[in-house]
Amino acid sequence: MRLDKFLWCVRLFPTRSEATEACRNGKVRLNDREVKAATEIGIGSACSVRRMPIWRTYEVIGIPTARVGAKLVPGLIRETTSLDDLEKLEQANRTRAENFGEGRPTKRDRRELDRFSEG
Repeated sequence: MRLDKFLWCVRLFPTRSEATEACRNGKVRLNDREVKAATEIGIGSACSVRRMPIWRTYEVIGIPTARVGAKLVPGLIRETTSLDDLEKLEQANRTRAENFGEGRPTKRDRRELDRFSEG
């Protein structure tokens, strides 16, 4: 099975075109080397996907015939990402959540900003 189709079938990417684009941009590796989207994938292969700020690594256990439901994905791939990388990802997610704004300013907030910027 093609690598881009496999990544889409096991729900690592929402669309096949996004999986193809990730392969084209070097964000997907197969057995520690950059590959094209049309590369054939087999059982036992190690597939790595770049999810900022880490590379998430998966071992291929089975090959699906079509896109599968989320409950069936663990029977097809097993995540082998190191615990250090997963902690780094969790820390980045926490930092991103802390820096997330509270949304659009209210009318009162806007007026205060206007007063502050005027003088």
